[in-house]
Amino acid sequence: MSGTGAPSRKVPQIVDARIAIVTAQWHQEISDALLSGAQRACRQAGVTQVQVERVAGSFELPLAAQVLLDSGFDAVVVLGLVLRGETPHFDYICDGVTRGVMDVMLKSGRPIGFGVLMCDTLAQAQARAGLPGSSEDKGFEATVAVLEMLQLQSSLLQ
Repeated sequence: MSGTGAPSRKVPQIVDARIAIVTAQWHQEISDALLSGAQRACRQAGVTQVQVERVAGSFELPLAAQVLLDSGFDAVVVLGLVLRGETPHFDYICDGVTRGVMDVMLKSGRPIGFGVLMCDTLAQAQARAGLPGSSEDKGFEATVAVLEMLQLQSSLLQ
């Protein structure tokens, strides 16, 4: 299981951060669970300036992240699920989303939490989405990663 060996992490307090959470609309049960985990991490961090946006699908996440960062957000968390089907479409979307998000993050110099599940089965996604009975909560984890990066940037740029 992918969660094996995961570090124990404390949620940093970043109360003055402006964070956008953008989620794909496909697989709404999974996306909503990921969103719930992301919002919970923001609450635990004391972040009060959180904006949620929904886009059509995972392919739209990189551009949405860029627009949100360009509009002044300190960080973005992207959430969604790409579920393997019968064609190579899965591979192209996964690669495009991953590369797109990385490009936006490096170009902007601001963190993007990557909570996009890329699974072979719906059961795999359910196990990672933070639903009741899930073994992992990738929405929460992606948001904590963003908060940690904001904390790192703040400590190094002072």
